[in-house]
Amino acid sequence: DSDLSMRTLSTPSPALIFPPNSPGFQNGKGSSTSSSSVTGETVAMVHSPPPTRLTHPLIRLASKHQKEQANIDRLPDHSMIQIFSFLPTNQLCRCARVCRRWYNLAWDPRLWRTIRLTGETINVDRALKVLTRRLCQDTPNVCLMLETVIVSGCRRLTDRGLYTIAQCCPELRRLEVSGCYNISNEAVFDVVSLCPNLEHLDVSGCSKVTCISLTREASIKLSPLHGKQISIRYLDMTDCFVLEDEGLHTIAAHCTQLTHLYLRRCVRITDEGLRYLMIYCTSIKELSVSDCRFVSDFGMREIAKLESRLRYLSIAHCGRITDVGIRYIAKYCSKLRYLNARGCEGITDHGVEYLAKNCTKLKSLDIGKCPLVSDTGLEFLALNCFNLKRLSLKSCESITGQGLQIVAANCFDLQMLNVQDCEVSVDALRFVKRHCKRCIIEHTNPAFF
Repeated sequence: DSDLSMRTLSTPSPALIFPPNSPGFQNGKGSSTSSSSVTGETVAMVHSPPPTRLTHPLIRLASKHQKEQANIDRLPDHSMIQIFSFLPTNQLCRCARVCRRWYNLAWDPRLWRTIRLTGETINVDRALKVLTRRLCQDTPNVCLMLETVIVSGCRRLTDRGLYTIAQCCPELRRLEVSGCYNISNEAVFDVVSLCPNLEHLDVSGCSKVTCISLTREASIKLSPLHGKQISIRYLDMTDCFVLEDEGLHTIAAHCTQLTHLYLRRCVRITDEGLRYLMIYCTSIKELSVSDCRFVSDFGMREIAKLESRLRYLSIAHCGRITDVGIRYIAKYCSKLRYLNARGCEGITDHGVEYLAKNCTKLKSLDIGKCPLVSDTGLEFLALNCFNLKRLSLKSCESITGQGLQIVAANCFDLQMLNVQDCEVSVDALRFVKRHCKRCIIEHTNPAFF
């Protein structure tokens, strides 16, 4: 046996207890929905090491002569680990039950750069504690290999589980805890303070999280602790309903390297919060303020300060935004590639004209449920935005087949067109299909198929 095998023999075998009916553990198999790849992504399940005698029901006991002919046992450890890195998760977990050597190799830290836990019933706090303890054998109390932790939807996750991650995973780069509504600010503070390399943070649906900073004292003073900045670039705070302008001010002051920020349904955010954001975070490429009903044209004026850096913007269902706000974006953000303005009923053909003439590189546009947009606006799009690939006009009452034909005749790369609940003839839809061969048309016309 290798040194790794000998060391593990004297180590208590951790066991992660799954409920009998848990979807993550059935018949001793891991979930088949995730897989282990070259990146080392595996589902976090811990098995006890198998006994000396093989007892797995799918493995037949071989004779001594057959054992001598098992060439795979002659492979060195590094070759076995490379093979394991290509196995799907359930197979990797089953391999860990073959023999002691395979058990030890399957738990090599290089195969565990990512921990992924799913399920509402799993005791995720205990799972993280057991996993980190098991992965800390080479470097006591520190998991130097672990870079990604995904525990989305684990409603039993509490601050205790995040404390474990913060204390044991200094090399953590990505953390996703979406839907874990028991997480509070204090646990997030610990993670961002003790994991200096954290770049990707998803706390969507964590309703208790109101700001991101190093400590509560630092958040009150709006100044980083000892001048230390947070390295987060990707932040998703979708459905963090209690986030207010003050919290956004704190986030902006501490996370100045943000490039991707999603504030969907953060209903308390106003134009003032966006003003704070633009003061500190000047590198944002993607921004979503969908369903933030207090954001208006003044907020668009602030967002326009990002200028050519902004590539993605979602302002869906922001009812206070009109052509004025669209004009700010169109004038200064000329490299915009994606715009979702669905439900912004104040946008008219004039707004679409400003957008089409200034943002000629636009690839995706959603102006569904904008009743004041008509064929005139589509004509401006067709004559200026030749790279358009996705266009949604759902529930646009003023759109007709004539406007669609103009778009199809000029935008040959169109790949998706949504005209559901629009009064569009079958002939117009067939015209689009003839000119845009790769286009998938979403419609509600039963005569077109």
